[in-house]
Formats: sequence, C-alpha cells, structure tokens
Amino acid sequence: MVDSTSLEQFTDPLHPDYVPGTFNIYLEMGQDSQAYDEEAYAQSGDDSASNIFSNHMKKDKKSGIVLMPQPSDSPNDPLNWSYWRKAWHFALMAYITAFTAATSNMAGATQDALNEKYGISYNSMNTGAGVLFLSIGWGTLFCAPFANLYGRKLTYLICIVMGLCGAIWMGLSSRVRDTIWSQLFIGASEACAEAQVQLSLSDIFFQHQLGSVLTVYILATSVGTFLGPLIAGYISDLTTFRWVGYIALIISGGTLLVFVLGCEETYFDRTLYKTPMNTDPLEGQHLEGIAKYPSNSDNSHGADEKLQNKINVSTAIKKKKENDIDAQHPSDIQQILSQVYSNNIPEAEIGHDKISPLATATADGNGIPGLNLELIDGSLESPKTYLQRMALITKATNLRGWGFKQYFQYMYLNMRMFAFPAVWISGLFWGWQDVLLSFYLTIEEDNYYEDPWNYSDAAVAIMNVPTLIGAVLGCMYAGIVSDYFVLWMARKNKGILEAEYRLYFSIAVAILSPAGLFMFGIASGRGFTNWRTAYMGLAFIGFGWGCAGDIAMAYLMDCYPEMVLEGMVCTSLINNNLACIFTFTCSDWLDASGIENTFIALGVLTFFFTSLALPMFIYGKKARKWSKDRYLAFISIRDGF
Repeated sequence: MVDSTSLEQFTDPLHPDYVPGTFNIYLEMGQDSQAYDEEAYAQSGDDSASNIFSNHMKKDKKSGIVLMPQPSDSPNDPLNWSYWRKAWHFALMAYITAFTAATSNMAGATQDALNEKYGISYNSMNTGAGVLFLSIGWGTLFCAPFANLYGRKLTYLICIVMGLCGAIWMGLSSRVRDTIWSQLFIGASEACAEAQVQLSLSDIFFQHQLGSVLTVYILATSVGTFLGPLIAGYISDLTTFRWVGYIALIISGGTLLVFVLGCEETYFDRTLYKTPMNTDPLEGQHLEGIAKYPSNSDNSHGADEKLQNKINVSTAIKKKKENDIDAQHPSDIQQILSQVYSNNIPEAEIGHDKISPLATATADGNGIPGLNLELIDGSLESPKTYLQRMALITKATNLRGWGFKQYFQYMYLNMRMFAFPAVWISGLFWGWQDVLLSFYLTIEEDNYYEDPWNYSDAAVAIMNVPTLIGAVLGCMYAGIVSDYFVLWMARKNKGILEAEYRLYFSIAVAILSPAGLFMFGIASGRGFTNWRTAYMGLAFIGFGWGCAGDIAMAYLMDCYPEMVLEGMVCTSLINNNLACIFTFTCSDWLDASGIENTFIALGVLTFFFTSLALPMFIYGKKARKWSKDRYLAFISIRDGF
C-alpha cells in the first residue's frame, strides 16, 4: 500500500510538492482500489455505491489509469454519459469545427471571380482575411464568458447565427467593404471552435483521453480548412461565386436547427457533488482546499489574497471540527468570513463548495450564515428530461442576477492567462502554422491562375488535397501515437506523467515543415510545371499544421487542466493576431523578396518557432511549479465571481 501522503502531492493542490500537469496516472490507493465502470456507476441505485467515493479513486477498468477528473455518481454528469451519447455530442463538436473552418476559408475560392467582375484586388481580399483572423481571435474572448455563465450551448447558437449573417453578406458581395464585413461575421462564427469546443470535449472525456480526442478535433479543423476552398472552387466554377455564400447560408440554417434540437448542455458543477476528490475519507465531508500543510509549505506566500482568504476559511472550519467549537458562537469563522466578504467576494468557496449568505451548516438550525458543507449525493438524482437537456440556457451555479458584471470580470480575468509560459508556447506553436497558411494560400490564389500553370478555380482548390493528406497524418502522429507514447513514458517513470512528454513530437515538425516550405517555395518561384515537388511540399506543410495544432492544445491542457477555456482563449488571441499581422504584410514581403527567398526565410523561422519546444522540455516543469500559486489563485477567483 502506497503512503497516502505521497499520493496527495498529485491530488491536493495545497501539498508542497504539488505541480500542475504532473500526475501519477497509475496511482494506487491500496488493495481495495476500485476500477471504474461507467455504466455500473451511472445505473447503480445502491446506497453503498455512493460510499465507495469516500474511500477509492476511480480508475478505468481496462487500463487501470486513474480518472481525472474524478466523476460523480450523478446520471447527469457528462463523464457518466453512455458511449453513444458521448459519441453523438463528439460528432456535433467535430462537425461545427469542420464547418466553421470551411466557411472561414471559402472566400479565397471566389477571388478570381470577384476580381474579374468587380475589380476587387487580391490585396483587398487579403485585408478581408486579416479581419477574419482578428474576428476569430477576439471573438473567443467575447464568447468565453457566455460559456462560463450561461452554458456552452448558447455560445454555439450565437456563433452559428453570426456565420449565417456572414454567409448572406458573402452571397451579396459586390464591393470591397462587403468582402471585409462578411469575413468579420464569418470569423466570429469560428470563435466557438477555437475554445468552446475544447471545453465541451473536456467536459465529457477524461484527461488521458484528450490526446486522441484532440486528434479528431484537429482533423475536423484540417478537413474544413483544406476541403472548404476545394468545395467552394467547384461551386464557383459550376455556378457563380454567390452560391458559395448561399449554400453556406442553407447549411448554417440546418446546423442551427440541429444544435437547438440535438445538442445538450455539458456544463456540470462537479464540485457540488460527492466524489473521491471532494470527500474526506474519515468524515464524509468536503475538505478539499483545506490548508493541511501550513507548517511545511511556503507555496502560499505568493498566492493571490483572495485565494489565501479562502484557505483561511477552510482552516477555520477544520479547527471547528477538531476542537468542537460551539456553532452558536462561531467567532473565528465569522471573523474570517467578514474578511472574505470585505474583498468583494459575495459568493466564495470552501474548496469547491459554494458559500452563500443564505446557507446554513448545522443540523440544529443554528448554523453559521454563509457555510454549507453539504455535498450532493448524485446517485439520488433523476436523469434530466429531454427538454431539460436541450435547454438553450443553463445558468452557472455562481451566476448572480443577469451576470452582466460577472461577464466583464471573466473577460478581464482571461487576460491574466498571458502570465503562463505554456500559453505563449502553444499560441506561437499553432499561430505560426496559420501564418504559413496565409502565405501558401496567397501564392496558390495569386500565381497559379497565371502562366505557366493557368489553373482554374477548381484546379487551385485541388492543391489543398495534399495539404489535407499531410494534416491527417500529422494529426494521427501527434494525437493517437502520442497518447501511447505518453503512457509508455509514464510507465517508465513509475506511473508519473509529465506534460512535457507531448513535446517530443515537435521534432518531426521541425524537420518536415521547413523542408515542405523550401520545396513549395522553390517550385513556385521557379515555375516548375511538374506538380510533384510543389504538392509534396504542401503535404509536408500540412503535416506540420496538423501535428503542431495537436501538440499545442494537448500540452496546454495537460499543463493546466482546470483552465481549458481560458487557456484556449489566450492561445487563440496569440494565434490569430500573429496570423493577422503576417496576412497584412505577406503580399509586400513576397513582392520585395520574391517567392523563393520568402519561403526559405519562412522555413528558417518555422525551425526557430518549433525549436521553442526544447527550452520548455527542459524548463517546463520548473515553469509549471513557478506558476502553481498563480494557477490556484486564478481558479479560485474565477469560481468565486
């Protein structure tokens, strides 16, 4: 039997040796450790079934991997959904990702027709592409608080409506400003796929499954990014460019209907329920967040004041339990509570239990205002009805009033994510791939319509096929293969998984992506009519696209699993602002340096950005340990709004 104190360093954020992103996935709690059977726990009505939570960490029954997060025993917990229920929701998330990525990249297929009919230049279309990137990035920031306050589903509906408006505008385009405004709305529609989709997926899948799950996400992004222009090119050739927008409008209308009637909410406040992480093994009361190591830990010195106040509250509660403080005279607790409320936290937490001025803590009715230690036994809950599951709005448990003030508080808090090194690495990793996207698509759309190639809209669109094939291979390599590799590394490391294991897979990107840029740039710059060199180069570039995206997201989510939405918001801001800057400048750079020299320079820069994985591999754990207090403070403040 393993010492429970040593196990707590992986499960208790207040343990002095706790490091975010480091976890023992083969954690043993003794000979009585239980494997987790989704169906058994979801369907069990036995009172003893809920009591198992107080004694055992749940594991996957096949692999023996400890499940993170630990599920409750509620049938409404998305982690307890049936296989087919999860699969349906996963399919919806993959679809909305692919569709919004496709509509965001369709405009390029209409460039030649718009230039011929209205004299709209390629530079003007590039301006529209820059606006698109800005809209995607900042759209994630504006949408994120909706997901936290009103549920995930509402965010998807808003973004679909924005895409619908953009499709109408695209179909009616006749001026330069039309191409720009349509891209603004279309970019806003893709905002949901940049952060909210990852959040929804993390709601229904366990942490050890996310690598493979994100593979499908990146695949969906790749399919939309590279097949969207191909489909649009054929539509433009067979009809007119307007039908590119009209067909997107029709599909958007159908998508809206499907999401209203078929997409259920994944928001679930698991902190209010009995789980192995929320229940004290001795008393059956929630004690997570209690400062159990005040004498030998200095990790709280740099913590946010609000976080420290909440730890003090929990400490007072523990003192009350141990010394049997009279509940009618709770001076110690009331004093600390007044301190908490003086910091403008009208609804704070004890660990994860909500503190409300209307709540009571004792059975005799003389309880302490503001304290409620009662955790919900999810096994006693009834499954939600269809109408409840399809609700358009699901209010967060900490929502106050309409939540207007909380909305802006969340938005401001999101900006604090820029203090985490992993966010910058992920943003630069993925953002640079979007920069490359702007350059090679510009070359395809500006040059391949002319001598010596003289491609049609459809032929130019077909150039996305090798890129897609490369992206698919890259996704599988960095997703599915990396999942097996990470588990293998953890077994070699006595079961301990480190987030940096994902970064091994950046080596292939550092080699193949620059090689692809060199091949495509030389073939395009020198006018090679033999398609093999250019197409092979595009395949290598696509491999880097798919691989880098998977690595970036998986690494960030492994580092800070409680900040998925916020991390993806900041990653998207870095990603899309970087892409926007280079989109506005790519034509000038190409004109000044020429195609060949520009792509050689891009290859060198790609190697540099990819090599940023090396210092993170060496110092990543130190950075995570350094940011521990900031991480805990962030979560505490966010959940206390």
